[in-house]
Amino acid sequence: MFSTQRQAEILRLVQAQRTCTVIELAEIFAVSDETIRRDLKPLIAEGVLIKVHGGVMLPGRLDEPPFQRRLQENLEAKRLMAASVCEMVRDGDSLILDGGTTCVHIANALCARSRLTVVTNSAEIARTLAPRNGNRVFVAGGEVRADDCAAFGESALTFVRQFHVRYAIVSVTAIDAQGRFMDAQPDDVAYSLAAFAQAERRVVAADHSKFGHSALVHAFGCDAVDLLITDEAPSPALAQVFATAELEVRVGAPASAAPVDPASATA
Repeated sequence: MFSTQRQAEILRLVQAQRTCTVIELAEIFAVSDETIRRDLKPLIAEGVLIKVHGGVMLPGRLDEPPFQRRLQENLEAKRLMAASVCEMVRDGDSLILDGGTTCVHIANALCARSRLTVVTNSAEIARTLAPRNGNRVFVAGGEVRADDCAAFGESALTFVRQFHVRYAIVSVTAIDAQGRFMDAQPDDVAYSLAAFAQAERRVVAADHSKFGHSALVHAFGCDAVDLLITDEAPSPALAQVFATAELEVRVGAPASAAPVDPASATA
């Protein structure tokens, strides 16, 4: 394949996946990392792609949309997943929530529960759950991000590590075709991993739009997750990846609906 042909294919891949790493592209085209970097150089110089650590992204994709806009994206899917989480969580349970928009919707649904113990780095989630039904809410301190008013940094991680909870429920930016869970911010990954370490059951809530895409930071693999809650069944190929890893997948559905076996999606 000529360099110009490969560049066109690289651009097509980045447009489809939102972001690609140099290593990933080198494997796809069976060439060296240095060859890929040479192909990327003119695309970056022309502003067609943006260079990031270890790879490239499309212009305008470097940061996620503002928090308030993200709250309204895939709204019905997020509400469906939130209802599924609310069905799982019982009165008196303890949990850690991250500051993502999906978890904000989950917090709204959890207003139906009482006597919860909630640990979070999100001022929005704390504001939602602290006044309700005898809940106890613990908020991590640290530098507060302007976009979503979530605390991050080492002080927030240290705070979370003092707790032991039944559930850690986090969100992600993407889940790629290999079943790798990915995020846009390293700080969010660090918080998710700290939360998982303190929980009996590790849960990711991610709608179907996250499937088959990549993001800037690799967070964790399927083996780090006990339960994936989503709104639509994943593709047969991705479902098989989850089934091989023995990851339970639950598709958001009306109350009392049974969990979805990931292997069943391959039928």
